Order: sequence, then C-alpha cells, then structure tokens
Amino acid sequence: MRKLSVFNHVSLDGYFVDGKGAMDWAHKSDPEWNAFVAGNARDAGGVLVFGRVTYELMASFWPSPLAQQLDPVVAAGMNAAEKLVFSRSMKKASWNNTRLIKRGLTQEITRLKAEPGNGLVVMGSGTIVAQLAAAGLVDTYQLVVNPLVLGRGRTLFEGVKKPIALELTGTRRFKNGNVVLSYAPGPLP
Repeated sequence: MRKLSVFNHVSLDGYFVDGKGAMDWAHKSDPEWNAFVAGNARDAGGVLVFGRVTYELMASFWPSPLAQQLDPVVAAGMNAAEKLVFSRSMKKASWNNTRLIKRGLTQEITRLKAEPGNGLVVMGSGTIVAQLAAAGLVDTYQLVVNPLVLGRGRTLFEGVKKPIALELTGTRRFKNGNVVLSYAPGPLP
C-alpha cells in the first residue's frame, strides 16, 4: 500500500499562502536548508499531487532554464517525477509525466493508496490538503514553520469541519529559522 504525505510551508501565524495567494515568502535559502530540500527531491521517489493553482506555479518554474541553473538537483527531481493534477477547469497538463484528473479526488487517492508503488506527496495545494485531511487519507504531514508573520492569507486546513488530531513524530530546526514539524494522525483527546 502506498502512503500519502503532505509537505507544506506555513507562516508563524498559520498561513500557507499570503493575502495575494503567493508563497514566495517561504523560500529562505541557506546551505543547510538547500541540502535538506535537495535530499527530499532526490530521495522522494514519489508521485507528486497538485491542485491546479500549485501545478501551474510549479510547471511554470521547474522546467525553466532558470530553475535548472538555480537548483539543478531539485529541478531534475521535479521534472522527472510522476505528477497528478486535480482540476475540473484545466483542458490539458503539459508538464512531462503529468496526468490530469478531472474529478473524484478522494476516490482516486483511495484507489491509488491501495495499489503498490511509490508514495504520494502533496505540495502546496491547500484545497486538496484540506479535502484529503478531512477524509482521513493523509498518513504523514511535514510542515515547515517559517519565522515570519503574514497577517493574512489562507490556512492550510481551510474548510475542515471536524477536529483532526495529530501526533508529533519529529522536529528539525534549521539555521535559517525554519522548523520542520512531522506529524502522523493521532487519536482525539
């Protein structure tokens, strides 16, 4: 069985995108952080899962010569990875190794999790994360807390109606101030 993981950045005040829907604030570079990100990209071997907005952002950057110049290891990993994009409005997905799925998010993820193969990783895609979390389909969360306050934006779990208990499984602090918190579903208190 495959596992479904979420990897996302959040601000200290709990937003995963700012008031304009941007995430450029989350890219705070330093050698230690860059090595962690490159290791994730190199070792992930998973299927990337996106909603339309995140997919379009990623597809506009990672195949570009600039991405390959700035971060060749991550660019190679992102471009080679199998990708799923869930969107009702997109007509086609042109980034290599991408399959467009028009409907049935929770049904398709449930089906994919039951199959053998590489794990599934959601990056960005807050609407997707909220739906999958509410359906109890997420096996692990890796949340990068960035040391800044945005003041407004969208929360990662916007729209979730019932509490979701999580159990802390790991932490890692970086010199750039980022802290990675790893969680698995846990029992409600």
